[in-house]
Amino acid sequence: MTDRDSSLAQSPSPQERVANGMIDLHCHILPGLDDGAPDLSVSLEMAKVFVADGVSVVACTPHILPGLYHNDGPHIRRAVAKLQEELKKANIPLKVVTGADNHITPTFVAELGSGHLLSLGDTRYVLVEPPHHVAPPRLEDVFFDLMVAGYVPILTHPERLTWIEAHYSTIRRLAEAGVWMQLTAGSLAGAFGRRPRYWSERMLDEGCAQILATDAHDVKRRPPNLQQGRDLAATRVGEVEANNMVAGRPRGVLANAAPSSLAKAVPAAAGSLEREGSEGSHEPEAAGKRPSGRPSALRGIADRLRAWSVRRGE
Repeated sequence: MTDRDSSLAQSPSPQERVANGMIDLHCHILPGLDDGAPDLSVSLEMAKVFVADGVSVVACTPHILPGLYHNDGPHIRRAVAKLQEELKKANIPLKVVTGADNHITPTFVAELGSGHLLSLGDTRYVLVEPPHHVAPPRLEDVFFDLMVAGYVPILTHPERLTWIEAHYSTIRRLAEAGVWMQLTAGSLAGAFGRRPRYWSERMLDEGCAQILATDAHDVKRRPPNLQQGRDLAATRVGEVEANNMVAGRPRGVLANAAPSSLAKAVPAAAGSLEREGSEGSHEPEAAGKRPSGRPSALRGIADRLRAWSVRRGE
């Protein structure tokens, strides 16, 4: 047997690799529900790419956005069950679980309770997507209500929000209050431009991001690329933390583990916080400056959570 044959013989099959593979908690793989996969053929192609990339489980998270994507929990559950059947027929070893890219609404908690909105795999962890171009008023109330109700909100792709530059202190304060942050693998690769790459790297460096996901929509324009994102994250925060972002914490999420039982996000070494050249030199707070006082969009959330805990005797 040649060295090449020996290497191939020792290489795990896709079925073996997915047994302990990565987990993608944000993906638009369900066919025909939103701006993701338009039909089943694309969904199956995406699934094949996921498996080849080393992903074992994908949370199907179509948009639930009133006025644009009229999805709801029961519809998504049926679509996930149907896709799992099709994956089995096609002999594609990928497990899919329920979820949603839940856009902020005034009755978010009530809609979760009714089943209209969905958490990830029916756990305490729930994706929350704010408006992309405008920082919403009373943002803290949505997250406060979710946390008081026992959920762990995960803010989706904050690095891609166009208002992050003016409100980064808000993002940081949310993270300090216990809101999880999900970065997009493509942002680290520059797929969404220079600004999202800067903010994704900065959030990694500062240790305020827990999850890395693909937010994949197809196989060409926005393909599954979790391994690439993991590798790029590893160059900044190390192999262990990168693996935690795509496997350790996501597995804990789907097991409904308490956040306190999972590894905390680890910042990069102090030296990696520095940016080369002029990139970021004109960013808000790029030199470590912080505005005095608390941002108006988040004033009091940490205090409110602490007061709530005291009242419960915790």
